[in-house]
Order: sequence, then C-alpha cells, then structure tokens
Amino acid sequence: MDHRSDTTGTLDEALQRLHGTGPERLGRLTNHAPMAVEALAARGQAGAVHRWLDLYAPKLEEFPASVAPVTEANWPEALGDPRRAADWIAYFERQIAERPWRDVLAQWWPRLLPGLYGGATHPVIRVGHAVRTLEEGDATGPRLSELAHGLGYWAARHSPLAGVSVLPGLHRTAADGLDAVPPIANRADGGFPARLARVEGLPAWAAAVDDPEEARRGLAELVRAATHRYATHGHGEATMLVHAATAPNAVLRALPALPRALWVPSLRAAWTASAAVTAMYAPDEPVAYEPVGELDAEEVFARALAHGDEHVIKFADTALDVGDGSALGAALRAVELSVPLG
Repeated sequence: MDHRSDTTGTLDEALQRLHGTGPERLGRLTNHAPMAVEALAARGQAGAVHRWLDLYAPKLEEFPASVAPVTEANWPEALGDPRRAADWIAYFERQIAERPWRDVLAQWWPRLLPGLYGGATHPVIRVGHAVRTLEEGDATGPRLSELAHGLGYWAARHSPLAGVSVLPGLHRTAADGLDAVPPIANRADGGFPARLARVEGLPAWAAAVDDPEEARRGLAELVRAATHRYATHGHGEATMLVHAATAPNAVLRALPALPRALWVPSLRAAWTASAAVTAMYAPDEPVAYEPVGELDAEEVFARALAHGDEHVIKFADTALDVGDGSALGAALRAVELSVPLG
C-alpha cells in the first residue's frame, strides 16, 4: 500500500482546523491529531479524516498564549521551555515564510536533535509526518504551517539525554542491539520523563557508523527491527512501545530533506531514542505471536482506522513503510493490545 499524496484538499482543511489547537493537553499529553490525519491522508483514507477528527476533538485544547517573541538573539534561553510553545511556533512560521522550508529544517535539525527525547519523542514524530507530506505533495500554506508547529513543539519540549554510558558488546544487527538493552530500575514507576532519567546505559549498536548511506540503511533496519519486535514485546506497554519504531521512522522520513552530513548523527539520536524506550517499557519476557492468515496492507490499515486509537494508526502507518508480513502482524498486535478511540 503506497503513500498517496492527498489531492482532495482534506488534509489541508484538517490541518487548518487543528492549528487553532495546542500541541499538548493537560499540560503534558501530546495532541496526536496532526500526525494521525497526515497518516490517514497518506494512506488513501482522506475521506475518513474529518470523521476521525470529530471523535478525537474532545481531547483537543485551545492554542496556548504567547509569553514573549523568540528571536535570533534569545532563542537559546527559550529552548526547552514548554511555556514558550506558542512563541516557538510563531518563530518558525516567520522563518518558513521568509526562507525555503528545507533551509530552515537544515539549520535547526542539528540544534534540535540533541533534545529528541522531550515530549516522549512526539515532537520529532510530528516533524517527520510534516516533512513527508511536504516531500511528496505541494508545499501548501497549511502544510508549511504544520512543519512550523512541529518544529516549535520540538524546540519547546527540547530535552537532552545526559549521563548514559555506552555498554560494551558487538551487536551486528539492530534487533540484536534492542535485545541487549538492559531494563531501567523500577519500571513500574513514573511517566516518561522520570523513567528517562533512570536510563543508565545503552548498547553501542550505531556508534561505529560514519557513512551517510550506511546511516540511512541503519535507520531503515532499526525501524524494521523495532516494528517486528512490537509483536512479541508490545504487551509490556502497548502505547509507549510504539515509539521505539515511530520515532526512528520519523527521522528516516526527514532524511531526504536534510543534508547528508546530518544523516549519521540522526541515526545515533534515533537509536538512543528507540533503545531508551525499550529500556523503559519492554516486558521481562516476550510472547509468541503469529497473525492468522495472509495479511493485506490495505486491510491492516483499515483495521487500524476502525480501531481509531491514534498510536495504532501511526504505528500501522510505520508498519506499512516496513511492508513485510511480520510488520503487518505487529500492526494487528497493536490493534489487539490497545484501547479503541471513543
């Protein structure tokens, strides 16, 4: 099931509808709607976008108030301040209005990449969806604004991961690396930020990569491995373990719009994010999982849409990028494990 750039105008309508809402709700939870509607449109389900949004609408909050403008002079002090989300979004809207969007992305990607872990990796995932739709379709006003919202959210939630040691050991594949991730202490306690602070050491799977093309291949391998692994490990935490695959896939989706010099650090940050999520939420033991019968990509995505949960839709979208039977089975596993929307 290939990507289908939406030519109906529905995605642009939905994004305009959403840009009056904030990137978060309840002060800490992410607004997933812009990502989910992009996935629906990309998979030929534009006709379902507004119906899905109507179901999700009770979770939306108004756009936050501004504090003070972000400028070229003061941006370092505003970085990582979630109270400044509106200021950051306005800053990026000005930047993208004045310069080509790829130039803005290339300038800010290395500034934002060390803070990939803030907002439970949702900001980079939102940026990845925005970049895909710009790369594959027209750079309309709402789509450019969506990139500004994603980058602004990332800047506001920018949160580096410090003090993590590199664990010795040769892990030839991404799957081996994920299997070698040690769990954090007290896995039953705390939300994402508290758990992230307890990540002490991660395997060095991506550390030796120094070639851009090798980094691109490594990212694709990581996305495939994390997607496959969800089928047997997703029961550890059905929602949060989705991000072990969707966060690196967002980075992979951004690569075509980025200078090749940024591809290697992008792989390393994506590996750290995927491995950290694994450390924080993976179960003690895997379970066997085999989907029943032949799987069809369109049918799998239709089942994700019928289920309606935003993480299930986005994970199915990533599974379709991977495209093999194991990935499609993992998407069905997410349907089974997750609570339906509405």
